[in-house]
Amino acid sequence: MPSLPLRCCLLSGGESRRMGRDKALLPHPEGGTWLERTLRLLADLHSPITLLSRHPQHLVLAERLGKELRPSGEQPQAGHSPLTALAEPPPWEGPLLALHRLMQHHPEERLLLCPVDMPDLTLAALHTLLAAAAASPGRLPLAHDGTRLQPLLGLYPSSAPIRAHLAAAMQRGERRLQGWLADLPCQVVPLDPRAIRNQNHPSS
Repeated sequence: MPSLPLRCCLLSGGESRRMGRDKALLPHPEGGTWLERTLRLLADLHSPITLLSRHPQHLVLAERLGKELRPSGEQPQAGHSPLTALAEPPPWEGPLLALHRLMQHHPEERLLLCPVDMPDLTLAALHTLLAAAAASPGRLPLAHDGTRLQPLLGLYPSSAPIRAHLAAAMQRGERRLQGWLADLPCQVVPLDPRAIRNQNHPSS
């Protein structure tokens, strides 16, 4: 059975309460914002990208960047844009609901889920995750920093069985990503903890 096509999905809809300001719009040492830096990093995988965010400024930045990522002279075509910016509607109840919405929007694709608050994420870490997926196609590869699981960085196939399993969990009222993953075959993928560090506070 052929592998599902890859799509990179960036989650950028949080409130950034612990940071005290919008993390996605913080300046990155490599230039631009955390949001733009992560989108450019995902673009290096040469697969379509979807940004899901409730914040209008994030969507505007992504749409502008999408025009830069498109080859010169190429006109946007339905289903062929390198970067899709999706406005996340209420209710905003965390990453599991966000993943459910992404799966409904992108059926029959492999969704590389990524959070906006890993400012030191590397292409090497992403390739390690993809290699783990290729080696164990029947399991969900999830990042691990050596101390704990980081399931916001992982590969989630939007196949019919997985979509149905997630939809049933949502109907039961499940809203915790790790709660949903508890009875699914997962593969822990150790990654450099510096590359997948979540930065949630100004001093971290």
